[in-house]
Amino acid sequence: MSYKLQKRFLLLGFLFIPLLMLLAFTYYPAVRLVQYSFTDWDGLAKNMNFVGFDNYKRIFTDSEILAVFSHNIAYLIVAVFQNIAGVFLAVVLNKLGRGSKIYRSTIFMPYVMNSVAVAYIFAFMYDYNNGAFNHVIRFLGGEGIRFLSDPFLVNFSLAMIGFWKFTGFAMVIYLGALQAVDNDLYEAASIDGAGPWNQFKAITLPAIRRIIELQLFLAISGSMKAFDEAFAITKGGPNGASETFVMKTMASAFNFSNFGLASAMGIVLMIIILIVTSFKNKLPGEE
Repeated sequence: MSYKLQKRFLLLGFLFIPLLMLLAFTYYPAVRLVQYSFTDWDGLAKNMNFVGFDNYKRIFTDSEILAVFSHNIAYLIVAVFQNIAGVFLAVVLNKLGRGSKIYRSTIFMPYVMNSVAVAYIFAFMYDYNNGAFNHVIRFLGGEGIRFLSDPFLVNFSLAMIGFWKFTGFAMVIYLGALQAVDNDLYEAASIDGAGPWNQFKAITLPAIRRIIELQLFLAISGSMKAFDEAFAITKGGPNGASETFVMKTMASAFNFSNFGLASAMGIVLMIIILIVTSFKNKLPGEE
């Protein structure tokens, strides 16, 4: 085989093999997911009955499924504060000279840790009787808090695990944006008498506005996909109070063998994320 022919085979291989894998593992499953969402398939039967939009109607009329959406709100609220903390840390570390790398590495380290391992660590810390948090609260004279058994607190408690884990990632993203800002702007503002707060409002905030928008939209989509913490620690308890939308989807498929409904829920989640992404791209100034 000539060198020219070998080169063509290599080029075609690098082109078609990834394309075939993309079709096999992304687009084909997506098409089948849409197909299953219009059926009552139980995951095992060879035959499936077409039910039209019944699965989609059930998603928006079933009180149990609708209640799950409210559980994800806690993750969204915490994600917003997570980004505020990320901006604050990025601004502080951007001004800090010597030693800033140590702080950056320390704050970023939780992001590279395994999510399930982190969840189990926090499960011990949240424990009502022997957890570290309640030990501190009792030492200060307060009463223990039922972080994982209180229906209102449980979702915020689980979402705070993501706060600890992902704040460092947000900080690094914001820090990268801040380092692209010309320092001459800050020097000129200082000469004009602008203080740190005015510099932040007039220079820093406009410079990282697009990054903040991106991070907030990622927070929205991420809050809708919350799964690891609740699945590892509470399994949706107490009495389903911490069950997330993804957990409900998994339960519909594997616990109740309703793959048709689970497929429809997956499609709804995908549509929500696509709408959020499309809305971001329509913002003024977006290219």
